[in-house]
Formats: sequence, structure tokens, C-alpha cells
Amino acid sequence: VKEPILEMADSYMNGDSYCSFCSRIKRGVMYSTARKHEFNVIALGQHLDDLAESFLMSAFHGGKLKTMKAHYVNDEGDLRIIRPLVYARERMLADFATKQGLPVIFENCPACFSMPTQRESMKQLLSQQERQVQNLFGSLLATMKPLMKEGMPEETNPSGN
Repeated sequence: VKEPILEMADSYMNGDSYCSFCSRIKRGVMYSTARKHEFNVIALGQHLDDLAESFLMSAFHGGKLKTMKAHYVNDEGDLRIIRPLVYARERMLADFATKQGLPVIFENCPACFSMPTQRESMKQLLSQQERQVQNLFGSLLATMKPLMKEGMPEETNPSGN
């Protein structure tokens, strides 16, 4: 499904970051496509690096401690959203894809081609800090785990971890 997100942003953005606007539009397209085809689960490919970047963007720009959930049911209750790769690092996934001969898309955000984004700034900050802080992503994961599970139905988290 294709949507003219850049053109829509020019017309409809109201002070949001481009990343935030694009995220909402893509989520809406995925939800409507899933409903159209009578799917009830959407599996997204976000990895640990994505969650860490979102966590920092939320803290720095939104004043909130939050990140993406590993599993949740949407507000309407008709779609379950899962992120099965939240414990994997981006470079691990890229290495695996390369070894398997799969395509690796390093950047697919059209706005990133013409302007720096909040996400790219967080990616660079994390890269810099990772050179100085041993186990940075392990520490961030420990910090984010309660935020990733907040509001999860009990049956999806039977161990309480």
C-alpha cells in the first residue's frame, strides 16, 4: 500500500515532528489494511535500537518515559500488535540478512534523505555513547522493560517477567 506521506505532511502536520506524523499515518494504513483483509495480528519489525531511540525521543522531546510496547491490543480491541524482534540489535538483524542474501535497507525514510530527523539524532547519540558505555543497550533494555509491558494482558505475560 502506497501513501504520499511527504505530501500529506505538508498539508496536515500541526507542529508534530515528521517522525511522529509519519508513524501515525503508517499505523493507520497498516490497521486499515489488516481490517480489509480480516487479519487480527500485525507483526512489526522494530528492534532494540528502535526502542532505545524512541525512548530517548520521548524523554528528550516529549518529557515522558515511554517506548514502544512489545505486545498490545489496539484501542478498538480488534488488532493485536506484536514486535517479536525487540531483544535483537539492528546490526544483528542486518548481519543475518546479509549472510542469508536478503536485502538490507539502511534507510527508507524519505524525510531522512533531505533533513536530519529526531530519530537519526538519537541513533547518532546512542552510537557515540555505546563506544563509551559498556553494555549500554543492556542497561537501556532493563530500563525499558517495565515500559514495554505496561498494560499487557495477563495471559500474554504469564511468567510476570
